[in-house]
Formats: sequence, structure tokens, C-alpha cells
Amino acid sequence: MKRTITEKGKKARKKLILDSFIAFLIVISPFVFKLHEYIPSEQSTTVLGIEIGSNGFQDVGVFIWVLLGKGIPLYLLIIWFFTCKHWWYHIILIPIIMYTFQIFETVFDSDDQIDTENLLWLLPVCMVIIPFVYFIRIKLYDKHVHGIDLEAMDAELKELKERERKREEEKNKKLKV
Repeated sequence: MKRTITEKGKKARKKLILDSFIAFLIVISPFVFKLHEYIPSEQSTTVLGIEIGSNGFQDVGVFIWVLLGKGIPLYLLIIWFFTCKHWWYHIILIPIIMYTFQIFETVFDSDDQIDTENLLWLLPVCMVIIPFVYFIRIKLYDKHVHGIDLEAMDAELKELKERERKREEEKNKKLKV
């Protein structure tokens, strides 16, 4: 007897595979962080055919350690952002962008200091995200705490306006007669 796989079963299987892959990425994060210990303490090295320089750091191991120290939290935050089901998940974009700027500054900046001016780059992002999330919070707070349903209020206002319009039409008809 052949067993047919339903559409629901296929979706469940895909979700299980995806969730397992995400769990695997989270589980290996401490081990990925320790990869810097296997990089030789030289000014440059070749990994998988890609030459990596020390980029102003003491050696390549320190450079990779700094990148992993910023990259691991970044990829964990990205996983959290895409899997979060809470209303406030957009706030997670702020640390994601912060870590992204820090990695960019570490790789491409020629200064002797890192993590110095990324707060100013975050300010415009915060100015967009924070009011957006606060607006969502206000709408949810009004609906669930105060019991104010804005859609129901809009429907009542439309109904009231429609009744008022009909009343005016009837009044105008009586005046014409």
C-alpha cells in the first residue's frame, strides 16, 4: 500500500528541516568562535585559497578573533530576528546594524581604534525603528489593555456618517415637497 504525503506533511517536514538547521547553527556557535585558535600567529595566512592579512592587528589570529567576536553575535541576532514572533522584533535590527557597522569598521577602516564612531551611524536607523515599534506598541496597548478596537471604532464612525447622510437626504426630500 502506497503512502501519500499530504501538503500538510510536506510543510511539517520542511519546517522540521529548517528548524533543525537553525538549531544546528545555534549549537555550533561556540565552536565557530573558537576557530581563531587554529589560525597561525602570522601577519598573513591563506585559508581555502583566500589570503587574510592582519589588517592592522597584532597578527591574523587576533584579527579573526575580533571578527568572530562580532560575527557570532551578529548571526545569532539575525536568526533571532527571522524567528521571533513577538511584536517588538524590529528592535532587534538596532544591534544587528550595530554589529554590522562594527564589522565593516574592523575590516575597512584604517584607524588604530575600532568601535569608536558607530553610534552616530546608528542614530538615523534608531530614529526610524524606535517610533515605528512604539506606534505598534501603542496600538496593541490600546487594543488589549484599554479594550479600544480602532477598526471597530472606524466601522461605527462610518455607520454613523452613513445614517447622518441618509437623515440629511430625507430632510432635503421633505423640504422639496
